[in-house]
Amino acid sequence: MLRDMNVDPRPVAERLAGIYGQAVESPLMYPTGVAFLGRLRLAGRDPEVVERVARLAEPLVAAPDTVPDWAPCLAMACFASELFAATGDPRHRDFLIHQANRFVHDPDIRVEDFFFAGTLLGRAYAVTGETSYRRRLVDYLGSVDTRQPNGLYWHCHASPYFWGRGNAFAALGFAEALSHLGADGTEDLAAAHLEHLSALARQQDDSGLWRQLVDAPETYLEHSATTMIGVALARGLRDGLLPDDPWRSVAQRAWDGAAARIGPEGELDQVCVGTGPLESRQEYVDRAFSTGTDARGGAMALWFAAEMAALVEDESGT
Repeated sequence: MLRDMNVDPRPVAERLAGIYGQAVESPLMYPTGVAFLGRLRLAGRDPEVVERVARLAEPLVAAPDTVPDWAPCLAMACFASELFAATGDPRHRDFLIHQANRFVHDPDIRVEDFFFAGTLLGRAYAVTGETSYRRRLVDYLGSVDTRQPNGLYWHCHASPYFWGRGNAFAALGFAEALSHLGADGTEDLAAAHLEHLSALARQQDDSGLWRQLVDAPETYLEHSATTMIGVALARGLRDGLLPDDPWRSVAQRAWDGAAARIGPEGELDQVCVGTGPLESRQEYVDRAFSTGTDARGGAMALWFAAEMAALVEDESGT
């Protein structure tokens, strides 16, 4: 599945928004919240979209403990700060805070937790101004010790392999943290993030995508890693964290490669299936992928398309 390059991101985002983020997925995990977030980011304060997302989220907001007490599930609350900003309903803010308070990272330093922590604690700090959330997030990301001399992150201590979506979780987690914490007092985190993005840029395939194992050119091109890294790049460019040269071209290549592999009904090409830490490098090489509609990949593709649309519009002044 390979389509035209240089695709305008807004129509792609609008198409994806009509497919993903239209229901609370089962099992309830972060893709539901990411898809809601993508819809809200794309629509701005459009009252119709805000009302639809609020209606879908209402059963969760009304009963926050129905969200399972497990980091990939708690992270679905990432949309709630956007919804709070649009509605002013304090229940949306309180839903986010409740899930952030329940978050505990894995002691084996899983890269997934970089995103879960960055999106929950960073947003909780942004909506409350409470320094406890800032301190927890800065201390946690500052304690991470799994980045290797090649600049890439292991999946975790037990799985010392450079999983594509894992490194994308790391990039997106730092991007979320820095976006919500701001530049003051986060210089070390910003330096670590830039070093990681530079390592990723060196591994970007000619197609614009990243691979299932970032450092293994024989492994398959993986869609969700690319869109998640793409969000981190677009956010960094929009926030002024990343200079236009060379990062705009890295982000554009990622967008061109990802967009070329998005079908008319939201089908995606090669999204790695859900993956916990694996015991061997070969298991990552052999890990299955889905091709077609995929809640995990679709949510991240929608977020990336929405961020790229905003980036293009920022640059054009529209």
